[in-house]
Amino acid sequence: MRPEEVKDLLARVREGSSSPEEALASLRRVPTEDLGFARLDTHRELRQGLPEAIFAQGKTTEQVVSIATRLLETTSSPVLATRCTPETARALVKEHPDAVHHEAAKLVVLRSAEPAQRSEATGHVSVVCAGTSDLPVAYEALHTSRALGAWATHLNDVGVAGLHRLLEAQDELHKADVVIVVAGMEGALASLVGGIASAPVIAVPTSIGYGSSFEGLAALLAMLNSCAAGITVTNIDNGFGAAVAAHRILNRRSSGNR
Repeated sequence: MRPEEVKDLLARVREGSSSPEEALASLRRVPTEDLGFARLDTHRELRQGLPEAIFAQGKTTEQVVSIATRLLETTSSPVLATRCTPETARALVKEHPDAVHHEAAKLVVLRSAEPAQRSEATGHVSVVCAGTSDLPVAYEALHTSRALGAWATHLNDVGVAGLHRLLEAQDELHKADVVIVVAGMEGALASLVGGIASAPVIAVPTSIGYGSSFEGLAALLAMLNSCAAGITVTNIDNGFGAAVAAHRILNRRSSGNR
């Protein structure tokens, strides 16, 4: 059930065109929908402001398209499909021509809320990327943030091996409402940014690195053990999760909730 549907239902009760009993019957509707291969949480947008996203990895193209189509029919906010193969992305765009495929991020955005101007955005998210090899994860965070209504900018290839690159661009950090730091190898960039930025910092370890990085575990542990206070850390390669966390921070901030 969409939020506007609940508002409309309550308005009808207030006006007398619908009884409380009829409203209760509508609200008792089971907030899930069984597609056979998936059970959609159609109540999530009402609870959290966003529909559930589609994790496309491991699903067939037909399953992803079917889920996306039904979510578009039952929600009003952006619908995102992450970790899409090229085949799945093409099928989604063919079925829904307004969908946008961000190839490097393996992300398909359906019904985007990307702001046309900064003044229309929920807030400013800066995505800071350590190295070019980390870009797929950084782009997932970047395009997810934009799709959810943030004014999202990015600083690419500013890892700690060339500290001057970040210091030259640190003004960008001070403009942001939330900073997402994406880094592999030893993951030290998160601590550096955490010591500069005043905004909340969300660190995303990536699986990039030589053998002793253990596919991102070294970066994950470094970020968790950061001496810069207040850093939040997502799972390895989870740019999407970082963007959703930033979205929740911005929504609370813009609504004035504490």
